[in-house]
Amino acid sequence: MKIALIGATGYVGAKLLAEALDRGHQVTAIVTDVGKLSDRTGLTGVSADATDSDVLSRDVAGHDVVISAYNPGRDTTGTATQAIVNGVKRGGVSRFLVVGGAGSLSLPNGERVVDQPDFPIEWKIGALATAAFLDQLRGETGLDWVFLSPAAMLTPGERTGHYRSGKDDLLTDDAGDSRISLEDYAVAMLDEAEHPKHHRERFTVAY
Repeated sequence: MKIALIGATGYVGAKLLAEALDRGHQVTAIVTDVGKLSDRTGLTGVSADATDSDVLSRDVAGHDVVISAYNPGRDTTGTATQAIVNGVKRGGVSRFLVVGGAGSLSLPNGERVVDQPDFPIEWKIGALATAAFLDQLRGETGLDWVFLSPAAMLTPGERTGHYRSGKDDLLTDDAGDSRISLEDYAVAMLDEAEHPKHHRERFTVAY
């Protein structure tokens, strides 16, 4: 596949990039600093502002799918995520996969994770912004979008190739823990890119 990856050098984006290249896909990495990219077969680096719709539309044109690892918490204008959506649509790419967050997932009491009193304050602004992006996508009919929420704990670890999937509820294991490695999150995202199972909806993965 030809994949355009926004934010390919970030915390999650770097793992998505590695997984996509390891699978033999052609990846256009849309980043602010191409100097952070390693030279790998199948990789084309593009230095661009993904929140500029006109620029993004040019860079994603001709790709099979766009994966966005952009962090909405970094948007100080409130317009960045819509600009990305507009750029993808103008570029003529219908399939749009988004790195989501766990904060908007529901707990057994029906409340969101981000709204709990013990939710880390340093993550709250980003979590709320990411949740707002999901709400925005739910009103989007011009793209075949997917929003992939990780487990509560998303950290570097082992690539097992195994995970459980859910929809809008936080997944936990028998011990009550909610976790997945960055590597297996990337596996889930590329599995979805290669074999679409979700359309205009959110899903989540965890162990």
